[in-house]
Amino acid sequence: MHPAIGRMQFTVSAHEDTRQLIVLAVDDELKGLDELTHGLQNNPHVHRVFSASDASDALRLFSHDDPELVARRARGLPTVDAVFADIDMPGLSGMEMSRVIAAMNPSPILVFVTGHSKEAVNAFDLGAVDYVLKPFQQDRLDRSVSRVREKLAAAAGAPAPGAGAEPVKNDDEVIPVELAGTTKLIPRSSVRWVEAQGDYARLFTTEGSHLVRIPLAQLEERWEKAGFVRIHRSFLVALPLITELRMGQGGYQVVIGNEEKVLPVSRRHTRALKDRLVGNGRGG
Repeated sequence: MHPAIGRMQFTVSAHEDTRQLIVLAVDDELKGLDELTHGLQNNPHVHRVFSASDASDALRLFSHDDPELVARRARGLPTVDAVFADIDMPGLSGMEMSRVIAAMNPSPILVFVTGHSKEAVNAFDLGAVDYVLKPFQQDRLDRSVSRVREKLAAAAGAPAPGAGAEPVKNDDEVIPVELAGTTKLIPRSSVRWVEAQGDYARLFTTEGSHLVRIPLAQLEERWEKAGFVRIHRSFLVALPLITELRMGQGGYQVVIGNEEKVLPVSRRHTRALKDRLVGNGRGG
């Protein structure tokens, strides 16, 4: 159903789940908004979907007197769990709207759903958990909802409801990289190691290297559960690709692959690295 609340609309899913998400869908195109709303409603973990056709309408939701939203704010929760927003909208753009939302305390989780990849870098700078390109399939939107749930569970210090001990195998994060005016999406699984370069990071893959505007510390936090380990203030490495930990002239070093790369290990990271290697079923 689509009861109207002013210009705002919401749908209530028939699904029942221990974690009922309340989300907001924003798109200025009616077809795109309907597809996004229905896709979210079809996810079994989404309880309620608000929809807005522009950024101004969406922002009004955050002061709306809907009883369920008022109760959330009274408990110190964000008005909605997540915002799924288009970027290219007239007036206030989706990116400008998201900057306002990201500054809220507490703020909902951001997911961008758009037909253009050019803003991907800025989206991740805002802390978005996903960047979905149109047209999308239901399974792709479902993966975004899973990322929202994982983020909420991490913030609460608990596993996502329904999630097993093992991480989702096919949930491979992509990193947007600007190349000659276009954006290429680099799968995390293709990254072998990362080197800090000021406020940027250089991703090394089997095909070459790519500079991204993401601090190494942020990647370390985001990728720890995906098997990446900090070995030095300047290096983050995919743990499964470490084939040897050895003593060199200046201290410990790790070997990536078949002598593909040798990287230094700082003294402060040596103990933790050894523990991770042993925990991974490998000796030093």
